[in-house]
Amino acid sequence: MRALVKTTAAPGLSLEEVDDPEPGPNDVLIEVRKVAVCGTDLHIARWDDWAAKTIRPPMVIGHEFMGKVSGFGAEVSGFSVGQRVSAEGHITCGYCRNCRAGRRRFCANTVGIGVNRDGAFADLIVVPASNVFPVPDEISDDIATILDPLGNATHTTLEYDLVGEDVLITGAGPIGMMSVAIARHVGARNIVITDVKPERLAIAADLGADRAIDPRTTSLDQVMTDLEMTEGFDVGLEMSGASAALDEMIGSMITGGKIALLGIPSADRVPIDWNDIIFKGLTVKGIYGRKMFETWYKMTTMLQGGLDVSSAITHHFSIEEHEAAFNALESGDCGKVIIDWG
Repeated sequence: MRALVKTTAAPGLSLEEVDDPEPGPNDVLIEVRKVAVCGTDLHIARWDDWAAKTIRPPMVIGHEFMGKVSGFGAEVSGFSVGQRVSAEGHITCGYCRNCRAGRRRFCANTVGIGVNRDGAFADLIVVPASNVFPVPDEISDDIATILDPLGNATHTTLEYDLVGEDVLITGAGPIGMMSVAIARHVGARNIVITDVKPERLAIAADLGADRAIDPRTTSLDQVMTDLEMTEGFDVGLEMSGASAALDEMIGSMITGGKIALLGIPSADRVPIDWNDIIFKGLTVKGIYGRKMFETWYKMTTMLQGGLDVSSAITHHFSIEEHEAAFNALESGDCGKVIIDWG
């Protein structure tokens, strides 16, 4: 089969012919139809410090995908050949303390599809049946392809009650864009998003942001004045990983406000004004992955109930154009980038 492979411990990826995977007794074999390029895939392609410490070539990359069931192991039930599916990309052990307590997202032994084992940028992928998620008929193939990052956005955005609240989102990458749509869908009052890429700000505005601003040219103080906000933002969703964005968010929060952190800083240490957090009584919570499978249920029902994040998908490529797909993502002038595989 065809697969996009990290063949050596160096920059670059290669479209190769590799052996078809064989499902074990508890696995589902999936014929991949579409994949989406994630920032993680870009790190692997660049072969940065994180990738060098994490990835063991040769390995098929990719974890955002949808496809159709092609077969399954003898112990699997509940699936049928031809059924449309996606999958949770974090494979958990099932026996650690957190798994046994129903907190699988905190599993200490998590294995990542396309990171620690062969991924989805291939004609076929094998996934444990417990990770496979049936795609409802109402959800298109394109949206099914990005359920993984939409799950990140859903987990982060729904961490706090947003009904009637003023929300600040820092970072208008694909997850930040989709968080705008979710916050609007569940009843936030004012939604402000910041970024330095005008293309991404335009998409965020289309998805429902009241203000989509470049903080280098427009101050949050002025935005709050324009929106007649007198005390600050109730909820902050940090999606950028930028130290300056987090600092500005902390300074713009209402006393007693709540912050959810999903963005991963590039530096090992980020300076934080702890006095502001303490004296404002802020709640700051780290977010990782998706709640398995509560997040999948929530985002699916929201999509069935009218949530529209289709504007977050900006590019389509064929697998032969994989280099162009990665270049589009690296430019930052895009939302989600999809590779049509099948």
